[in-house]
Amino acid sequence: MAKRDYYEVLGVEKSASTDEIKQAYRKLARLYHPDVTKENPKVAEEKFKELSEAYEVLVDPGKRQRYDAGGFSGVETDFGPGGFNWQNFTHAGDLEDLLGASPLFQQLFGSGFGSPFGGTGAGTVSGGDVEVTVRLPLSAAVVGATPTLDVPHSSRCPDCRGTGAEHGTALETCPECHGQGQIRRVQKRGYTQLVTVGPCPRCRGAGRIILTPCPTCHGSGRLRQVEHLEVKVPPGMEDGRVLRVPGHGSEGPVGAPPGDLYVQVVFEGSDRFQRNGQNAYTEATVPLATALLGGEITVPTIDAQAALKIPAGTQPETQFRIRGQGFPRFRGGSRGDLFVTVHVEVPRSLSPREKELAREALGAKSAAPRRESIFHRRAS
Repeated sequence: MAKRDYYEVLGVEKSASTDEIKQAYRKLARLYHPDVTKENPKVAEEKFKELSEAYEVLVDPGKRQRYDAGGFSGVETDFGPGGFNWQNFTHAGDLEDLLGASPLFQQLFGSGFGSPFGGTGAGTVSGGDVEVTVRLPLSAAVVGATPTLDVPHSSRCPDCRGTGAEHGTALETCPECHGQGQIRRVQKRGYTQLVTVGPCPRCRGAGRIILTPCPTCHGSGRLRQVEHLEVKVPPGMEDGRVLRVPGHGSEGPVGAPPGDLYVQVVFEGSDRFQRNGQNAYTEATVPLATALLGGEITVPTIDAQAALKIPAGTQPETQFRIRGQGFPRFRGGSRGDLFVTVHVEVPRSLSPREKELAREALGAKSAAPRRESIFHRRAS
């Protein structure tokens, strides 16, 4: 099969940076890894080999320069005769062998990389993250809040200190994996040989067996607890935004840091105000006399009240702006504005005296004006 252009293989432009090349390779390598691919194993092997060869050349500045100048003949890779061999690669469960089998993977993922599909190395595994949601009134988006949350998470059992064994008893080395925590299996598929390494089913990857389980945690080494935690929600939070509180997730394995707490902030709806970014919108009703003659009304803001001047002759549905009475920027900054749409209140009924005064104010006669007949106009 004829070789394809390396840039085409990785789906990047010739001007792509090294980081873009690495990102493209990571994405495609996951697709054709034997543990996750849905394609025929032979096809996946060829595609993976093609991807890795293209990556080896393009990620190396010297090889890339020679390839750009002279094409395939200008570079040498580890994928020619006697070089790359798919049999050297293992499943994702045996990543240490995967990294050791090829300098290419060491360069791409690093020696401390725990899995090509996400996660961290064994030395940096932390506890699980915890997600909670808190509902706050809309005013908290202006002034902030400090709610107390009930955070459920797991922690190490205090009686067995996370070992799962009853206090005073010892753990026994697993006879199945001899303390390694992993079981290696070799499978032959035609001309290829796949070495898979997975957690030991007997000790579940711990390498040791509990002889006498802890009665408090029943051998799990973990207890479910609820932590009462105050979380500061700063002013300017947007609805649905997530706050990260480091170190308040579930505890990790012995010697590992705990996970993080993620708090999603949801603001309760308001019948009076609507929010659009930093600006707030509301409505107010003014008496007819105030709309005609002018005056001042008091309108509620999100967290207080403000005076609004109504000029004489204000028309219905006029919108006014009150500066600095909207929502603040997140973590500091000026506030947005409050927009008030006014509705003019027209009385449903008037007394005879009120009608007379209205006619006088509007310059109308006390009697209704007489209409001239169209027949009279034609006759004249």
